[in-house]
Amino acid sequence: MKNTNTKKFEGEGSMIKSLFALFVLVASTLSVSAQKTAVLDAFSKHGIDATILNPNNVQEPDDYAFDFRQTTIAGGKTNVTVAKFDPDLPKEAQWTVVSMDGKSPSNGDIKTFRKGKVKPESSNKADEASYRIENESAECLVVSYKPDALSLPKDAAFMKDCRLYMTINLKSKKLEQVQALNEKPLKIKILNAEKLEMTTKYTRNEETKRYFPVNEDLNIQAKFIGQALTVQTITEYSNYRKK
Repeated sequence: MKNTNTKKFEGEGSMIKSLFALFVLVASTLSVSAQKTAVLDAFSKHGIDATILNPNNVQEPDDYAFDFRQTTIAGGKTNVTVAKFDPDLPKEAQWTVVSMDGKSPSNGDIKTFRKGKVKPESSNKADEASYRIENESAECLVVSYKPDALSLPKDAAFMKDCRLYMTINLKSKKLEQVQALNEKPLKIKILNAEKLEMTTKYTRNEETKRYFPVNEDLNIQAKFIGQALTVQTITEYSNYRKK
């Protein structure tokens, strides 16, 4: 009788654990839905196109030609790279480096630049459980989210500890900027970053219904071999044209 009761108790305990696990799973799913639904409801109320929540719709295009200028300031030195992107060229030659610090680039410079511009195969995704409305006023709507950690390429894994803030102009119904801020110290390759702030401003391409970057300002406060280091990178995109 004792063994029977013990088995019955163990069986009921196992069932309760299974039901509890199922409840947690369902509750977490409902939480995800509720959080994103609140954002979608706000979009619907203001007549905003919800496709801007797809990170792939707010990034550097690979089907348009454009001009590129990047200025990096670090350790008292300034470096300027001018380049062009043309999707009609062979994949390995789509980026043409025009100049580096006002001089013709070396073959090594070109190779390094092109390697840095190779896009990862993994697609960008948002962690749907992280959506929230940060601010809603007569002028703008600010929505934030975190990247899905599993979708991030290895070199950008540190972005899992950042939150992205999308600012939408409620008069034009268009996305104005996305700001990324770290929530904890980051390890970015050889840098230990205490602060990361990246603000990207956009223009809407009416033909594709996508947003193309026009200016990106990245500021990192970090330590390198124990020494404080501030890195600022300003990237400008211009002259977008369909090929």
